[in-house]
Amino acid sequence: MRFRVGCPGFLGLTGLCSVEAVETTVAGGEEAMISKQEVKELIADLFEQQALVIGGLVAIHKVEDDVVWRLIRNLDVIRRRTLRRLEDKDPDDEGGGPPKRPNLKPHPAIEDFLLAIRRG
Repeated sequence: MRFRVGCPGFLGLTGLCSVEAVETTVAGGEEAMISKQEVKELIADLFEQQALVIGGLVAIHKVEDDVVWRLIRNLDVIRRRTLRRLEDKDPDDEGGGPPKRPNLKPHPAIEDFLLAIRRG
């Protein structure tokens, strides 16, 4: 499986990819692609940078130890889920099919928060 060079969807909201990115082509005019391994390396780099940013903030500001542990555990869950999605992705499936995992109901606190936001 190969991926287009540019900004993968999961990095689009991070600000790590340029909005003005153009498609790169190789000598024959085909679109340049990056391998699944290169995508995994990008994901690893992204999460490493996030951990370093969190570490810097924790070093400067007083943050309770259990908050840091919980934050990093959650970050690791997101990282593993992202890598699992990459492995589960069928090369012929462009995301148009049904989700591979069931859609879990959000926690009531999250639902209340989202409703409060929508109410204004």
